[in-house]
Amino acid sequence: MPAENRLVLITGASGGVGASMAKHFANIGYSVGIGYSSNREKAEELAKQIEINNQYALAIKLDYASRDSIQQAILALTEYFNKPISILINNGAIAQEKPFATITDEDWQRMLLVNLQGPFMATQEVLPQMLSQNWGKIINISSIGGQWGGLNQVHYAASKAALINFTQSIAKIHSKDGIVSMAIAIGLVATDMSAAELTTDAGKEKIRNIPAQRLATAGEIAKLAARLCDEESSYLSGQTLNMNGGMYFG
Repeated sequence: MPAENRLVLITGASGGVGASMAKHFANIGYSVGIGYSSNREKAEELAKQIEINNQYALAIKLDYASRDSIQQAILALTEYFNKPISILINNGAIAQEKPFATITDEDWQRMLLVNLQGPFMATQEVLPQMLSQNWGKIINISSIGGQWGGLNQVHYAASKAALINFTQSIAKIHSKDGIVSMAIAIGLVATDMSAAELTTDAGKEKIRNIPAQRLATAGEIAKLAARLCDEESSYLSGQTLNMNGGMYFG
């Protein structure tokens, strides 16, 4: 099926990597649902920018902490575009830097609710639409922290490690149904959010320690996600692709 007949839902798409993915998928012909949790203005502005180019996008509120919010977002998207969701990109997440001894039960629960239970609920809710097409792509955006652990973000690293395992489980269950489940584990990415941190001495040291000697761009991650949605990538399922400039090979 051509890209113009596909609808992709990207969570956490109002800025950074998510916004870059929304623009790229729209550029290559997909209808795009721009999922946002709180930044409505940025999401709606992004949708307007995409539609100016005669492409198709809709900003839609989607709170990973609420199944009802996820269900409403999916219903609104499918009714607006009059087509089922073919691709789900679980990009939305929260992060929190905090020494391990000071992480509270509430911190831990909130992290796993948004970063793990949210993608679980979104995947459950879109699967019937994918099964009806005998085709689907689920791309989970994980992190190098989920592969080698965290120092000041133990709960974040744990949530991203679990997301990788979740990716594998969905591949085992649904590859036979034409539904591909993949993870992209990203390292350091050049975004507005990371800019301030990476101009510090500690941040510059982080960049020097990357074998590629540079950060990833959001555009590189967007293009990789799109390639995973090609028909030619349909046999690649349950894998974690390491987008980290050579920092980790596992």
